Amino acid sequence: MNIPTKHRRASVSALWVCLLPLWLGVASCHNGQGEGANMKGSSGKTLEMLFVADRDIYTGSTAKLVDSLFASPQEGLNRIEPMFDVVNMPLTSFQNTEMFRVHRNVVLCDIKPDNPNKVYQYTDRFSSPQAMFDIAASDRQALDSLLLRFAPTIRQAFYHAEHRRIEKAFRTGITNYDILRTLEKRFGFGLYVSNEYVLSVLEGDFAWIRKETKDYSLCLLVERQPYVNETQFDEPVILDHLDTLLRHHVPGPADGSYAGTERRDFFYRQTTKIDGQYAVEERGLWRCFGDFMGGPFVSYTILSPDRRELVTLFAFVYSPRKPQRDLLMQVEGVCHSLSFVDSE
Repeated sequence: MNIPTKHRRASVSALWVCLLPLWLGVASCHNGQGEGANMKGSSGKTLEMLFVADRDIYTGSTAKLVDSLFASPQEGLNRIEPMFDVVNMPLTSFQNTEMFRVHRNVVLCDIKPDNPNKVYQYTDRFSSPQAMFDIAASDRQALDSLLLRFAPTIRQAFYHAEHRRIEKAFRTGITNYDILRTLEKRFGFGLYVSNEYVLSVLEGDFAWIRKETKDYSLCLLVERQPYVNETQFDEPVILDHLDTLLRHHVPGPADGSYAGTERRDFFYRQTTKIDGQYAVEERGLWRCFGDFMGGPFVSYTILSPDRRELVTLFAFVYSPRKPQRDLLMQVEGVCHSLSFVDSE
C-alpha cells in the first residue's frame, strides 16, 4: 500500500475534456468548482438517479444491465435495498422540464450512427450539487459496453454528489456550531451535523455524536490515535481496533452486552480521500453481543495532514423497522464533511 507523501483535495474531472457541441446545447465539459454557490439547488431523493433514454433504448438487455449496475443490492446492509432508485425518463421530458434537468444524479443516453462512442462527465451542469454523464453511442451494443465500462466511475460520482448534498444542507443554517467548534478545538478538525444531533460523550481523544428518534438512531464515533506505521490501515487491524472502540464505549441494553463488528458477514473495503487526505473505508454490519440489536456501519481511517495521527470515524445505524440505506448515507455524508482546521 502506498500512502502518498503529498495530498491534494480530491475533485471529479471530465473523462474527456470536450469542446464539441452536444445535443443538449452545452458547449463544453466543466467541473463547476467555484460556481455551485451561485447555482440552483439540485433536486431528487436520496440515492435516486435519472436514466434518460427513450423507451426503445431502455428495454431488453439494456434495461437489465442498468438494473444490474445501479439497482443491485447495496453492500453492507442487513436487508435488501438497491444501490440507487433508477427512474427512467424520455429525452424530451428531460429537455423540456427544468425540474428534471436540475436532478442531482443523471445519465443521458443518445444513440446515433455517427456518435463517437464516448462518455462525457459534468459536475454542476444545471444545478449544484449535480453529477451528470452524457453517453454518445453509435448503437445499443456500444451503449451497453460504455455503461459496463464506466459504471464504477458513475457510481462514485453519484455518491460524491450525495455527500456534497448532505454537507451543503448541514452547512446552511442548521449547523450545530457547538459540536463543530468543540471538535475543532479538541481534535483539530470539524464535522458538519444538524441541530438534531447531540454530543453525548466527550472524553480524551474520543467523542460520540448521535441523533435519536422514535424509529431509528444515527451514531458517529470519533477518535484519534498516534500514527505509527502502514499496518494500521490493514483490514484485520482496523476491525480489531473498531471492536475495542465499540466494546469500551458502546454498551448494550442488557447487563454485560456490548457492540462489535459482525465477523460472520462480509466487509467491503476501499481507499478514498477525506478532505484530501488518504483514508480507508470499511463497510459492513455491527451487532450487539449479549442482546438482539444490530445494523449497518461505515468507518473511515484517515491520515492527518501532518501524518502524525490517525482519525477514526465510525458511523452506524440502528433502524429495526425502517429502511437503512438512506439513513446510513446521512451519517456517511457527515463523515465526508470532515475538514481539518489547518487544511487549505
